[in-house]
Amino acid sequence: MKPWHVQRMAALDFESSDKDPETARIVSCALILVGGGLPTDTRTWLVNPGIKQEPGAIAVHKLTDEHLAEHGTPAEQAIPEIAKSVAEVVAGGTPLVGHNLGSYDLNLLDRECRRHLGDSLEGIVRQPLSRVIDTMVLDKHAAPYRRRVSETQGPYQMRTTAETYGLAWDEDAAHGAEYDALQSARAAYRIGAIAHTRPEDRPEWVHQLRNRRGPYDRFNDLAFVDVEELHRRQVVWARDDAASYERWLRDPVKSGDKHDPNAVIDGTWPLRPIPAQRDGGEA
Repeated sequence: MKPWHVQRMAALDFESSDKDPETARIVSCALILVGGGLPTDTRTWLVNPGIKQEPGAIAVHKLTDEHLAEHGTPAEQAIPEIAKSVAEVVAGGTPLVGHNLGSYDLNLLDRECRRHLGDSLEGIVRQPLSRVIDTMVLDKHAAPYRRRVSETQGPYQMRTTAETYGLAWDEDAAHGAEYDALQSARAAYRIGAIAHTRPEDRPEWVHQLRNRRGPYDRFNDLAFVDVEELHRRQVVWARDDAASYERWLRDPVKSGDKHDPNAVIDGTWPLRPIPAQRDGGEA
């Protein structure tokens, strides 16, 4: 079997009305089949969510309420189309790939499916999601404890991951669903390529990854496994990362002004349960 990073992938990305997947609405979507020696197949949607967006969201993706009202497909029509397309990809066995896919995008789609179709995402696709490749989870595991690039650029946001693995970044095109989806697929390929390179031949920055016990060799954890096993490992890595962040927040010395003694970080991946106070209906 070919290594997972050179197989066909379905890159998925959404732009949305706010940062919380429990309340956000999809305003654009890209689903792009790439790799595997086949032509690229791109599907995109511009969606009119029927609600006002948060100003911060508009500042990121530049899709105003007025533009969406004039040019977007009504959500009640677009969401079933998106869900059907994702279901076809899942049924065909093609892995879904994206950046922060399991912590945000898939949960956003799940809530939209419940809102407009009366069923969960896994109910719509008629099987558990078991072939998800999340480049944020992979990057955090393989190259942990990266520092922030700047006050405005976090250590594992899409741009940082892309640039870490040698991808060019176009800030003018970024935060569009199509661009971000393709960048996540390219990042997945670069991460997989390093994992499947002999340790001694990996880039110098990888050789410099270390803690007080010595060099990290976590790229080995991503090598010579099938997509299902890689998915299972990401379930564990996402849970462990969330638990580590929760401990950090609860530690007053380490977390400083971000200290929260009651912090609870849900590490369920790739689909989180609906919070007890919500029912999945209209927010």
